[in-house]
Amino acid sequence: MRNKEREERFEEKGKRNEGKTLASNLDPRTCFSAGFTLIELMVVIAILSLVVLMVLPRLPSTESGKLRDSARTLASTIRYLSDQAVTTKSSYRMHLNLADSTITVKKLTDSGDEAATDDTFLTKRIIAEGITIEDVTIPRLGKVADGEVVVAFGPSGLSEFMVVHLKDAGSGHYTITAYPNNGKVKVEEGYREMQT
Repeated sequence: MRNKEREERFEEKGKRNEGKTLASNLDPRTCFSAGFTLIELMVVIAILSLVVLMVLPRLPSTESGKLRDSARTLASTIRYLSDQAVTTKSSYRMHLNLADSTITVKKLTDSGDEAATDDTFLTKRIIAEGITIEDVTIPRLGKVADGEVVVAFGPSGLSEFMVVHLKDAGSGHYTITAYPNNGKVKVEEGYREMQT
């Protein structure tokens, strides 16, 4: 019985719609079913954003970006080390090896010996691969372009004024200037000489 009623309605509708355009024959409940729903679009956008988040960090960074990041990381490390020395009333030494462009931080024990620090922030690599320490200038030693420079951090923070010049494989330079006793560290693009 139901099927017969449907067929009759369908025939009746067809007779009423004779001569009308195709658009007027569309049922309003089904005319919007050809597109995407909002949920489908949100799922696609979420998947695309996840793919971008996974791929973007794997893309190689430029030399200038690595140089800038290394300069900022070194400045952050100097600030952090100065703060650590002040808050813990401890002494540290920062070893800047200009031969292989590595920086290590050691904590001084009560007996005056150097010991490795267990702080993960101070044990990570500070200077990125391909970035070199061109020179370090401190008033006690002047400008040092090779070997190793040891900078002391005591209970009052950084003990002396320091300028570090970083360079990349090209001609890019960054200058990191650290001021004693106040924790201020300045990062500037380019090669800046020490001003006394």
